[in-house]
Amino acid sequence: MIMTTMETVPGKEIKAAVGVVTGSVVQSKHIGRDIMAGLKGIVGGELRGYTEMLTEARNTAVQRLVEEARMLGADAVVGIRFTTSTIMDGSSELLAYGTAVKLRT
Repeated sequence: MIMTTMETVPGKEIKAAVGVVTGSVVQSKHIGRDIMAGLKGIVGGELRGYTEMLTEARNTAVQRLVEEARMLGADAVVGIRFTTSTIMDGSSELLAYGTAVKLRT
């Protein structure tokens, strides 16, 4: 599956838009990560536990987006974007969305 944040696929012609596709995951904080983040906040630096958590969430959201695009028979997803929102204290949703398209062969 070709995925791009651009509105086109370089070197390919879009034959048809099949529909908007999404993938989301709601992730909650882990008490161990919170403790380490609190300690790191004292001395400064990257909060690697949170970085890893968000990378995992983003990968899961993209995987779900691709699965939805495949179910629609798409060859690619263009215009991929990411957004986040707070669901409740301590948890957030990461949403990936884009347009599933068929390419001219």
